Amino acid sequence: MQERALTQIKYNADGDLIFSVSKDHVICAWFSANGERLGTYKGHQGALWTISVNPDSTLLASGGADNTMRLWNVSNGKLLKTWDFPTAVKRVEFSEDGKRLLAVTEKRMGYLGTIVAYEIVPDVEAEQTDEKMFTITLEESKATVAGWSFLSEYIIAGHEDGSVSQWDARTGEKYYQTDVHTEQITDLQWSADRTYLITASKDKSAKLIDARSLEVLKTYVTDTPLNSASITPVKPFVILGGGQAAMDVTTTSARQGKFEARVYHKIFEEEIGRVRGHFGPLNTVAVHPEGKGYASGGEDGYVRVHRKFKSTIFGQNGMVINIQHQTLTSNISTSSTRWRGRLTRVTCKRKTLE
Repeated sequence: MQERALTQIKYNADGDLIFSVSKDHVICAWFSANGERLGTYKGHQGALWTISVNPDSTLLASGGADNTMRLWNVSNGKLLKTWDFPTAVKRVEFSEDGKRLLAVTEKRMGYLGTIVAYEIVPDVEAEQTDEKMFTITLEESKATVAGWSFLSEYIIAGHEDGSVSQWDARTGEKYYQTDVHTEQITDLQWSADRTYLITASKDKSAKLIDARSLEVLKTYVTDTPLNSASITPVKPFVILGGGQAAMDVTTTSARQGKFEARVYHKIFEEEIGRVRGHFGPLNTVAVHPEGKGYASGGEDGYVRVHRKFKSTIFGQNGMVINIQHQTLTSNISTSSTRWRGRLTRVTCKRKTLE
């Protein structure tokens, strides 16, 4: 099952497509409306860790354990460019305008971790450059995640020691670094306008952070290590995913493993509900860009797509969130929240990709 574990999922800007990567070397593209597979992108020779799609959904970037970052034509699956690195690529991300692309490389085999930036021509027919804009070498704690802020003004990075750093996105000069978490940061995702972000950490918390000042705005405390966190763009929610490591829960139930997606109120910092369904830790969550739903990917090899995310607030002590989908029906309740939902389950397994 580990070979099929999901590592990252992403919606495109229009929200009609979902891209997923896992440890089976293959990139999957799905229609978010019905879970039907659009196609696959094959070429990587190792586990895939990360994926990013540009704003007009023409270019797709991926990074993996084969020490490469690759650029793909979304419409036909053609490999357009390969950049080679001395170690694995753990995170890739396009800038807000799609004209820049960064890669976070692993610290391993005597090599320090780096953040490398490239200029990208947003045209599938254009030849992309090998020349780097700059390379940030991380001599202390390695970066595990990174991304571009509003107007590509900053690069914000999350680190293995729980700190967050801010860099000039034009020169790679370091501005500031501050301690935010006590353990490794596992995910970093942006608000719709990229003026603030959310981080997830192994220290069982997620934090909302201002991109300019790196001030912690809100903290969401859970009872399990977190692998991913995402901000809903319309409703005041954040969605968190995690769970105990698979090796620690092989003889326990999914409930004991705490494999639910958790929804917190963005302002009040309170948990308002959970959605079960995965049979292993949630490794990645992503919210539809228009707030119409969310998707989660787990260690169990499944992407679960939740559509038509609606909510009605009845007061501080009660909230009802109805998630309406197709097929499998589930009813989940907590002391203050009732969940009713249907979902589309998408399987990303090698045998379905051949």
